[in-house]
Amino acid sequence: MDRPSERIEDTRSGSRGSPSGSMTSAEANAADSFLVRVLRQDGPGLTSYWETHRVAREPDMNCISVLQKIAERAETIEGRRVAPVAWECNCLEEVCGACTMLINGRVRQACTALVDRLLADRPGEIELRPMTKFPVIRDLVVDRSRVFAALRKVKAWVPVDSYLDMGAGPRQSQEDQELAYQYSKCMSCGCCLEACPQFLKIELVRGKGESETDFRRRLDEANRQAFLGAHAIAQVELFNLNPIGSMTARQRLDVLTGEGGVQICGKAQNCVKVCPKGIPLTTAIARANRAAVRHVVRKWFDL
Repeated sequence: MDRPSERIEDTRSGSRGSPSGSMTSAEANAADSFLVRVLRQDGPGLTSYWETHRVAREPDMNCISVLQKIAERAETIEGRRVAPVAWECNCLEEVCGACTMLINGRVRQACTALVDRLLADRPGEIELRPMTKFPVIRDLVVDRSRVFAALRKVKAWVPVDSYLDMGAGPRQSQEDQELAYQYSKCMSCGCCLEACPQFLKIELVRGKGESETDFRRRLDEANRQAFLGAHAIAQVELFNLNPIGSMTARQRLDVLTGEGGVQICGKAQNCVKVCPKGIPLTTAIARANRAAVRHVVRKWFDL
């Protein structure tokens, strides 16, 4: 009668009788469960560490539901109680871009990463990591403020004078409308930036005695000098295509040809491969390069 209770205890600890204390893929599938390895970090600048959880497999799970299951139990395979894993999500339908992370080594949205497909490619285990190009706030939550700083830098909006009804605006060709629609689908998720070899991580440490204002000024300067990224280049194209936005096109092109501009792009084309919305980022970069050359030549000749 002692053996059954020992087997139950082994199941709860995640060992299932394995000398190494870890489940094999066959055992995980047989038990209708799988392992989830999460790279955790308790705060900015702290050392990261791996943690493994066991999650019961259910139909139609995605990685958000996996993290919810981990939070519900908050216990490692060794039986150690831990704080729930921190992550971000909003829409749960691949629109907000908040849940970007590395899943089995690939940057993508957690809400559309289906467990059944992940386990088919890598049986028995799923690996979750935060993006590597942004400072970690905690666990899978990163500071994406640089993404939005780049959009402010290129003035990614259409300026308006008022909210008065000014009638119909200028007409736009069908071709420009279709291209603009593709660019407008960007949700600032950061996937293209994570995959870009030229987009490098910026993580500054606030100096002793340095004021918050001085630190922010130093961070803003570092961001200003760094590569804008494919998302910002595509937004330059979007708003320069707009009949109203085109009136401030030169301001955006000044940024595009300045420090950290389109000339930094190495044409690796990783961005377009990982974009969850299928935005033609390489088309935007090619068009931006052509516009940048024309802009520089016009400035040379004061046209």
